[in-house]
Amino acid sequence: MKASRLASAILVSTLGLGSFAALADVPAPQDIPFDGTLKISVDATDIAHRIFRVREVVPARPGPLTLLYPQWLPGNHSPTGPIDKLAGLVVKANGKVVPWKRDPLNVYAFHIDVPQGASEVDVAFQFLSAQDTRQGRVVMTPEMLNLQWNTVSLYPAGYFASRIKAETSVTFPAGWQFGSALEVASRSGDTVQFKPIDYDDLVDSPIYAGKYFKRVDLDPGAKTPVFINIVADDPKYLEITPEQLKIHQNLVQQMYKLYGAHHYDHYDFLFSLSEKMSGNGLEHHRSSENGVGPGYFTEWDKNVTSRDLLAHEYNHSWDGKYRRGADLSTPSFNVPMQDSLLWVYEGQTQFWGYVMAARSGLWKQDEALDMLANVAATYDKGRPGLEQWRNIQDTTNDPVIAMRRPLPYRNYQMSEDYYSGGQMIWLDVDGKLRDLTGDKRSIDDFARAFFGVKNGEWDVNTYTFEDVVKTLNDIAPYDWASYLRERLDGHGPLIGGFAANGWKLVYNDKPSAVSKALETRTGGANLTYSLGVSLGKGGDIIDVLWDGPAFKAGLSPGMKIIAVNGKEYSSDAVKDAVTAAAKDKSQPVELLVKNFDEYKTLRIDYHDGLKYPHLERIAGKPDRLSELLKAR
Repeated sequence: MKASRLASAILVSTLGLGSFAALADVPAPQDIPFDGTLKISVDATDIAHRIFRVREVVPARPGPLTLLYPQWLPGNHSPTGPIDKLAGLVVKANGKVVPWKRDPLNVYAFHIDVPQGASEVDVAFQFLSAQDTRQGRVVMTPEMLNLQWNTVSLYPAGYFASRIKAETSVTFPAGWQFGSALEVASRSGDTVQFKPIDYDDLVDSPIYAGKYFKRVDLDPGAKTPVFINIVADDPKYLEITPEQLKIHQNLVQQMYKLYGAHHYDHYDFLFSLSEKMSGNGLEHHRSSENGVGPGYFTEWDKNVTSRDLLAHEYNHSWDGKYRRGADLSTPSFNVPMQDSLLWVYEGQTQFWGYVMAARSGLWKQDEALDMLANVAATYDKGRPGLEQWRNIQDTTNDPVIAMRRPLPYRNYQMSEDYYSGGQMIWLDVDGKLRDLTGDKRSIDDFARAFFGVKNGEWDVNTYTFEDVVKTLNDIAPYDWASYLRERLDGHGPLIGGFAANGWKLVYNDKPSAVSKALETRTGGANLTYSLGVSLGKGGDIIDVLWDGPAFKAGLSPGMKIIAVNGKEYSSDAVKDAVTAAAKDKSQPVELLVKNFDEYKTLRIDYHDGLKYPHLERIAGKPDRLSELLKAR
């Protein structure tokens, strides 16, 4: 009996559902070659309606055929394939329409009975991309588009995705240029035919295309080229200064110096500068999707908080795409992933994203220290949920639990804290390695030993928790398993790595340049470490620190501040009120708030003044943190 039928039979027997039970009957993937090649053609010209129109030819034999829409998406670590946006599905064989039926227990599966005499089926459908951000990421605008192959293709069940060949073509709007890891076979007008590729690598090779486009060489003369492909809302945003170009070229060289190897035959940053197309940060083996606001280059000093994005996604070519947690490496896009090792995949990448932003010059060292101070504060006082009930390991389940939906009390519920909490753990590991070896070894040695192997190979190389422990032990013998588990499974602050590296976290009433930039980006005020509230534009309350002063006074996310101490709301007015309450201990911070259609006055009994995080040197201890951030 097939495994899927057996499982369904057990379900029927156990629940007593009898003949009313629905069966999810989808062939399991097998490591055998698919007989034939998928031919996928995408018309991406309908930018007015933001519609991708797909035609696909699937080799098939007479009898049952199941086609799958990708569900479990690499980089998302979750079952978030946008099946809701697939529409107009029509299947034909021998020129005649063939009925299809969606599996009721697996809505990503479409069952077809291929008629006798047919050797293929013709599939047509549309991907109706988001019209605004309430429907998901906006991926098509009048100036640019982001084509992700998982959204515009179906593939046959019963095979490893790596054993299915695909040939693809895309018709772009007239005159548009594009960037992708895919290699061009031919071009006719605005239609580009790409070279055949395995289906799993196809899904790993998205496209950015646009009316305003620039391609820049980040490693001139290299045998393994690295390019950045930029699309923008307006050509003025494409201007790059020689100094900015040099910094991005430094990023490539600093990565090579860290790892001593690379895992691609060429690499393409795909980079959108837009207020219209949604921002993005998504890793791939030979490329990455990166999206920020239009002024990344032209307003360089205002965009410090987004300048680690390219370093983060580039690092994933080593950590996450090449070396990948064994439970995250699945044979197809419809086999569930397990995320238990995301504290390595994302946590260490978050660590290196910051470090490489500093080493390359994307950040000045003081900017990197200020960015780290904000992360440190989060895992010192900004995550009461970590202290009271959750741990970093459990947050690796969040891609499936929350799927990045907004949360009412994120600081208490926590969400994907394996990123920055994992970053703090790896900073701690660096300090421990240096302690154990008298500063002779560091996390750089782990990076090279674990990720910088087998230069040029880019097949997935999986690992387990035990592999991580073994590599650490090879560098510096220690009880690393217990050391990591204490931090992953435990509760409380995760800032030990700073003291180990010669620095301490302090708070004062002067915001750093980075704190100011973060407030400018959100249009509000971050008073998490004073009043215990984070404010957005116009007085909207974004988050309230669990059991903090604002929480105890009755504030909650979703409320709106109308007035402060009897005067019209502004972020400065709130800060002035906090400062005044510190001088006069009898004076609370008085807020008029709107909650639904009700107005009420709340008084916050807080008198310790404004508090912003900073890092300070510990006298008499070696400055290992500056050494970590220094260019190689």
